[in-house]
Amino acid sequence: MSEDKQKILDLLLVTLQATRDAWDLQALNFDPKTEIVTALFESGGKRKINVAMDSGVAMIRDVMKGLGV
Repeated sequence: MSEDKQKILDLLLVTLQATRDAWDLQALNFDPKTEIVTALFESGGKRKINVAMDSGVAMIRDVMKGLGV
C-alpha cells in the first residue's frame, strides 16, 4: 500500500494546531524528492525534519520529535 504522506501531514497539522504546544504551526510541507518535512510557524520560523525512508507512522513520530512535542 502506498501512503499519501502530504495527506497524513495535513491531518496531523489540524490535530497539532488544537494543542497548546503547537497552536502556532501554520503548515507541514512534504518534499517527496528530498523526503524533508518543512514546518512553518506564524512567527515566520521554520524547521526542516528528515523523514527519509519513513512509513506514515514513523514520519509522524519524527515530526513530533522534530517539533519537540
